[in-house]
Amino acid sequence: MIPFSPPRIDQAIIDAVTDTLLSGWITTGPKTKKFEKDITAYTDAKITACFNSATAGMELMLRWYGIGIGDEVILPAYTYCATANVVLHCGATPVMVDTLPDGFNLDPQKVRQAVSERTKAIVPVDIAGTPCDYDGLWAILNDAKVKALFHPKTEAQQKLGRILLMADSAHGFGARYKGKMLGSIADVTAFSFHAVKNLTTAEGGAVCLNLPENFDHDEIYKTLTIMSLHGQSKDALAKTQKGAWRYDVLFPGYKCNMTDIQAAIGLVELGRYNSETTPRRRELCALYQRGLEKFDWAILPEFSFDDDTESSYHLYQLRIAGATESQRDAIIQKIADSDIAVNVHFLPLPMLTAYRNLGYMMSDYPNAQKQYENEISLPLFYNLKDVEVVEVVNAVSNAVAEVLKLEHAQKPLR
Repeated sequence: MIPFSPPRIDQAIIDAVTDTLLSGWITTGPKTKKFEKDITAYTDAKITACFNSATAGMELMLRWYGIGIGDEVILPAYTYCATANVVLHCGATPVMVDTLPDGFNLDPQKVRQAVSERTKAIVPVDIAGTPCDYDGLWAILNDAKVKALFHPKTEAQQKLGRILLMADSAHGFGARYKGKMLGSIADVTAFSFHAVKNLTTAEGGAVCLNLPENFDHDEIYKTLTIMSLHGQSKDALAKTQKGAWRYDVLFPGYKCNMTDIQAAIGLVELGRYNSETTPRRRELCALYQRGLEKFDWAILPEFSFDDDTESSYHLYQLRIAGATESQRDAIIQKIADSDIAVNVHFLPLPMLTAYRNLGYMMSDYPNAQKQYENEISLPLFYNLKDVEVVEVVNAVSNAVAEVLKLEHAQKPLR
């Protein structure tokens, strides 16, 4: 069986976790703080806060910005449900926009059309780790007519004076956009360290802040950490100092802090991210490209671009030209019969019961429908062997030939 995306758990990870378990400190502590600082240095952000998920980080940021009932947040219809769920949790309305005609990221022109007096944030998604059009989005945010529509309701909104740009870059850790690391481009960038991500902490996430200079980033970091610990004025580490037991609860907060056990995994992963993880994922994607480029039906993903923009190589999103959704599903079943796990990224939001029940309709997002119905994500992980890539390519080509009734048989790769 070739799995889809298992984490890389080796002796280095085991030793780091064991060291943490034996240290006597397993919750939020020194390793979490070091992990945050190392992420800040890696991404060139101004400051980083870690949480138990990227989802939690995004929701805390929306709440910090004061987004609530009556507000709108623009986001792509083509994303995982977390992107929109956090908006609903805050009481605001997700305003979905379509993708680019031939891509998985949101279309800035559609974003511009969706902006209203209620818009408080735009949440682009770097699908598969491919950066979205940040220049196009910043042009919208800085447009005088768009700024004139913005009506601040909170101190943070007044200070920013425009729509917040919060990138859902759950897939994008390590990607570059025009020479800049993701994490240093949007006002806020959320990264996921879930088990299947390029860099994992088992579960976990981070938000990198890059707000204008009139914001006190240290103060925002302090507020976020308090929000993540029930609104408690001191974390457990601070309370262990001699005589420092007394604390207060400043407001009813949440419980979504990262632990040192998670951070210990992350520190190992981050230390080898550029030297081992990304180069290997780049090699595997190149192997897929060479194996699939000969097929007329294969629409291959892009990973690097001329303007110093490069994906994080998180997903290999193959599309089968001309395949219907039912044919795509039949191809996936044939591949599964060969003991190879593949996936689909993603079911667009309007296809999900929760969002259909809110009145969203897939017919409003034809580009997203087109991308979704023939997409198959192929196995991609550090320990995937070259020979296994060949097996995957052969299984995919055989499945496509059988389901689409192609006349020419494809010879197995070697």
